Parts: sequence; C-alpha cells; structure tokens
Amino acid sequence: MDSEWINKKDFKEILNIFSSEDTDDLDSEKTEKMKTQLYYSESLLLETSLISKTDKFGRITYANDKFCKVSGYDISEILNQDHKIVNSGIHPKKFWEEMYYVTLKKRKIWYSTVTNKSKNGDLYWVKSWIQAMFDKNDKFTGFISLRQDVTDLIKANEEITKKNTYLEHAAKILRHDMHSGINTYIPRGISSIQRRLNGEVIEKYKLSSPLKMLKDGLEHTQKVYKGVYEFTNLVKPNSKLSKENHDLKEIITNFLKNTSYNQQVIIEELGRLDVNNSLFCTAIDNLIRNGLKYNDNDTKFIKLYRENNNIIIQDNGRGMTKEEFEELSKPYKRKENQKESGSGLGLNICMEILKEHGFKVTCEKNEIGTKIIIII
Repeated sequence: MDSEWINKKDFKEILNIFSSEDTDDLDSEKTEKMKTQLYYSESLLLETSLISKTDKFGRITYANDKFCKVSGYDISEILNQDHKIVNSGIHPKKFWEEMYYVTLKKRKIWYSTVTNKSKNGDLYWVKSWIQAMFDKNDKFTGFISLRQDVTDLIKANEEITKKNTYLEHAAKILRHDMHSGINTYIPRGISSIQRRLNGEVIEKYKLSSPLKMLKDGLEHTQKVYKGVYEFTNLVKPNSKLSKENHDLKEIITNFLKNTSYNQQVIIEELGRLDVNNSLFCTAIDNLIRNGLKYNDNDTKFIKLYRENNNIIIQDNGRGMTKEEFEELSKPYKRKENQKESGSGLGLNICMEILKEHGFKVTCEKNEIGTKIIIII
C-alpha cells in the first residue's frame, strides 16, 4: 500500500477500540492495562483520523468530530444518512465494486485514495482503509472506515503539475524561439556592422570599445543561454546529464573571462573531469559570485584549487558554517536581516547541478572566510 501509515494487523487491533468485546473473562490487571492502551490509541485516532461506521445498508451509525469537520456536516445531519452523502461521483462503478469484493468476498481491508465531496460542494481527498464487520454468527453488520485527509498534498501536487507544465513551455521557448535570436540574428547583426565600418570610422566615432562590449556581451549571453538550454534538458522525464572530459581550469577561466570580477578569481590547476561544461561552470560561477557578494572586505578574492582530490572554493568573506550552508541551500532560504537582495534560489539550484554530476558539496568556516568543498 502506497505511503501506508498502519498495516493490516494494526488496523484489526484498532477495530477493537470501537467494538463491544466482552472483557469480563480477563483478570482486572489485564483489563486495566488494555483499557489504558485503548484510551491512548483511541485519543490519537480521534484527533488525527476521519472515522465512521455504517450498518449493513450503508447508513452512518457513527462519525467522529474529525469526519464532521472535514466533510462540513454536523453529526445530526449525517447520522442514519446513506454514506453516499459524501460521495463525489468522481469514481466509476468498478472502483466501489472492487471495495465490496475485497471487503465482503475476500474479507480483507480495502485501501485507496478517495475523492469525497463536502457539504458546501468542495472536493476533498482521503486515504481510506475500509473493512467489513461481521457478528458472532458470521453475518455482515456493516463497515468501519479510517481515513487520512490528504487534500493539501493532492492540491500541492496539482500545483506542481501546473508549474511543471509552465516550465516545460518556458523550456520550449528557450530551446527554440530564443535560440535563433541569440545564436543567429544578433551575431549576424554584429558581423554586418563590423563589415560596414572601416578603421577610420571606428576610430573617429570611438566605436572600438562599444563593439567589444557588444561582442563580449553576446559571448557571455551565449554561455548563459547554453547553460539554461542544458538545464532545461533535465526537465524531461528520465533525462541524463550529458558530460564530456574537460580541463576544469580551462573551461572555468573561459567562462569567467568576460565577467567584471574575473580578476578577483585565482584559479590553480584543477585537473580533468567528466562534466557538463555549461552547467558545471554555471554552478561554480554561482559559488564564486556568492563568495564575492557576501563579502565586506575592501579586497575581495576567490581561490579555486585541488585538495585531497576535492575542488576547493575559498573566499575571504564573512564565513559560513556547515550548518548555515545546509540551511541556505534549501529553496528560498535567506538569512534574516540580510542586506543583500536575492531570491534564495541560486545556491539551491547550484547544489542540484553539482548533485546531478554525482558530486557532494559541503563547507566549513575558517580563519580566512568560507571554504566550499566539492567532493568528486
């Protein structure tokens, strides 16, 4: 049973809470012990579960407060009413035929997630465990049901599905519609301008610097686009990260060369690894920018080097403990009273990229600042 929080044996013991089993034949000590156990079990169930009982005709003979609260009915409105009062009509006939077959023919506990309808017409979802009850003469007397309200989980999953649809559509736009602009029209436009401008005109109007900015900006944009393009691949079901063997110092240096902060980054030999060039460099760049952004020193720097076969990113900033790092790696997490702006997503995405590569990331606060350790 999917995400089941009680097993069949427990369920059968729970049923005894609502039975009228005679305990006169038990000694007083055992009776008191049983009553105590049942009291706590019953209290827990009544607070956390929707519980109902019906007679053999399906008429409700018992419902706890939780059942009434979630369904929206007062107890006086549902007692002696057909249990279909909360039926949403969503499930096909075969769905309930299976329930009757499992509970009455096989005499087992039936389990499923059921869509019900409340008094005001809203749908709610419950994980349901239903068992048929029989008397001492083996005659069917009704049903007992325990349910967990999972409405919030169902709605959250629906929201995720909707957001994923948006994400897939955005990925399609990035992969197809933006590609032509970034990799075709803008490069051709810059090349066309350069062909039409001779050295004299460029010097006269001081166009050398603007042209360089255009070309450097385009190159950087293409790198970023390539990273986003690769990242959208991971949206696809059963996708795998494409990797090639690269000299890490070379690809990181090339990625950073057009940034305003490349002079603040010291890169030692890092060796070669199988990585996705764009995504790996995007993740490293994010860690570098964080090390510079959250840094109050007049002279900020980042140093990349190898240590014990790990990649180290050391900054001279405020310093961050392992516990702080793990907390801030969660989506939308930011420090309280943090003066710098940000969404709290960058570090989380960075961690996911490195995880996709099979790497682990941790950090420690040292006398210099923060030491990020990428365990490869």
